[in-house]
Amino acid sequence: MTSSARPLLNRRLAGFGTTIFAEMSALAVKTGAINLGQGFPDTDGPEEVREAAVRALREGRGNQYPPGPGVPELRAAVTAHQQRHHGLSYDPDTEVLVTAGATEAIAASLLALVEPGDEVVALEPYYDSYAACIAMAGGTRVPVTLRPHEGVFRLDLDELRAAVTDRTRLLLINTPHNPTGTVLTRAELAAVAELAVERDLLVVTDEVYEHLVYDDATHVPLASFPGMRERTVTISSAGKTFSFTGWKVGWITAAPALVTAVRSAKQYLTYVSAGPLQYAVAEALALPDSYFTGFRDDMRARRDLLTAGLEEAGFGVFRPAGTYFVTTDIRPLGYDDGFAFCRALPERAGVVAVPNAVFYDHREAGAPFVRFAFCKRHEVIQQAIERLSTLRRQL
Repeated sequence: MTSSARPLLNRRLAGFGTTIFAEMSALAVKTGAINLGQGFPDTDGPEEVREAAVRALREGRGNQYPPGPGVPELRAAVTAHQQRHHGLSYDPDTEVLVTAGATEAIAASLLALVEPGDEVVALEPYYDSYAACIAMAGGTRVPVTLRPHEGVFRLDLDELRAAVTDRTRLLLINTPHNPTGTVLTRAELAAVAELAVERDLLVVTDEVYEHLVYDDATHVPLASFPGMRERTVTISSAGKTFSFTGWKVGWITAAPALVTAVRSAKQYLTYVSAGPLQYAVAEALALPDSYFTGFRDDMRARRDLLTAGLEEAGFGVFRPAGTYFVTTDIRPLGYDDGFAFCRALPERAGVVAVPNAVFYDHREAGAPFVRFAFCKRHEVIQQAIERLSTLRRQL
């Protein structure tokens, strides 16, 4: 052990520690609680996609290093997907980069595009890796808070505009939004695009839940707005859409200069990954429309089941328009500290959730909110509801 008084951990990462997901998942294992905290499905995705991975393994496709930008079949499939679902045209050779999940795509984008002293405006609450990646790049995180209004979380466009300074380099946008379930409207996205063009900002947009939008909500890629294609890095992945989160296959689409910049950072992270799985994801992206609509409809039914149960149990519920998470307010149950509530919940009700405050710089703004995941089997959600129904009797 070194005798130096200097901390071992790089000061940019001081304060991050173990993620809340690891803590709560370990608590679920320890107590035997139902884990509605971490966002992973409890069933695998389509059998034909899994078999495509097996076939690639057996045929020796991808068992050695695949090409740095990703296998050509997957890059072509990504461009076909963007054209088919969003009307966006990309060149598979120069405008697509395959990554080790969306998390690496975020890390590589921020490491490539942000320098020490640059400000990055991010919507708060935010997925926890955003903060760590901005810190590793040496950037300064500037949160703009989504605030509850009439049962949903809303972006204050005036607050967003006020957050941009001469030091702002990049906007980090997530829609459909984790953890709030908000889907930014076309008008809101148009305002974001107008601001980015006016202030000559780069934009990294995390759209991994692009196929999980419900009711009247519509996902509109930010890159589709005037002036945005050349300044936007769009991120998505196979994990959320096809329920293979362990495969860690993600991608970016962007103009050639942006892809080149991000690839320069990405090549020194994993270089390449998931060779055989890339071929399987290429086949998954070509599944018929019935798969995507069926997947969305099934998740919507799970959302409806869980939100109804949470309301009956006494939670204040923000009905999500997208993703597979639902944010709740614990104050109607007599609590205002999400950390304490979530750490006690496994023993009290046999269910694990995540405190939203971990996704905030302004911890007090997220203190009374708790996130549950509904990407679980219907019978598991029902069992969780039955356990949570005991909370009111404990008041």
